[in-house]
Amino acid sequence: MFLPVILFFAGLLLLYFGAEYMVSGSSRFALSFGIRPLVIGMTVVALATSMPEMMVSLAAVLKGTSDIAAGNIIGSNIANVGLILGAAAILAPMRVDPSTLRKDIPIMLAASVLLVLFSLDGVLGFTDGLLLVAGLIAFIVYCVVSGRRSVTARPAEETVVAEEKRHRRRDLVLILVGIVGLGVGAELMVRSAIIIARAAGLSDMLIGITIVALGTSLPELAASMMGAWRGEMDLSVGNVIGSNISNLLFVLGTCAMIRPIAIEPAALRFEVPVMLLFSFALLPLIGRRMRLGRTEGGLLLLGYLMFIGFYFLQS
Repeated sequence: MFLPVILFFAGLLLLYFGAEYMVSGSSRFALSFGIRPLVIGMTVVALATSMPEMMVSLAAVLKGTSDIAAGNIIGSNIANVGLILGAAAILAPMRVDPSTLRKDIPIMLAASVLLVLFSLDGVLGFTDGLLLVAGLIAFIVYCVVSGRRSVTARPAEETVVAEEKRHRRRDLVLILVGIVGLGVGAELMVRSAIIIARAAGLSDMLIGITIVALGTSLPELAASMMGAWRGEMDLSVGNVIGSNISNLLFVLGTCAMIRPIAIEPAALRFEVPVMLLFSFALLPLIGRRMRLGRTEGGLLLLGYLMFIGFYFLQS
């Protein structure tokens, strides 16, 4: 039992430094191209932090247990909004860009609704996956095009951009090191936590719903919390929104193209509606104030804890 505990804290340490390197490198890398950190958070960081979900889902699909792939993504998306965005808002209240409320969150909601429509027949097939991946490509193009700064940037901004251009290679190395740190750290924490949980007598079902689903969201949690701590609010919000979009379009789309993914009727009755509820709840919580404060973050976190508590009661 001593070794799993050591590995757990080693993973936690890797998550911390991985998030630190990724957030600092990504924000400066974005600035060197005149792109808002929000865009980097919704594309580069979101895709990178979605890799644990991709690995778990892909392994499940290849092993013939495709229902686990869908459950992993649905559970991770709930955790991203309820746990991660809620915890980040409690740590540091967030100002939300108006374009995020008008454009980015609706895209996330559209991707969620699209999943529901494609899942009504109980399976995500090759054509469904192809359409989802095509949607991801369109989303990335939209982010890059809309995220470029105006050509009429102030001289002070132009000076900062020119300075950061000289350090692109360093920032790219930091991003890559951060991605590796997040991936390895999450793997160590998940594996060690499963060993500790089984030793404590928890069931495999409960471990899968809580530890594994939460474990694949650890990179998003680390990146968003570090972004909030460093004052990179755009990166925190963009990471969650982009990660949810990536999970739905990139992970499920790719896996469905490899092998059809079964969607259990029970998931359509409970887990999927809960995912939609958390996603749509962002609109009134952010509201006209364009702010996600500690109260709103607390409500999101409370909702997530109630969701997890339901499974504990069921088990």
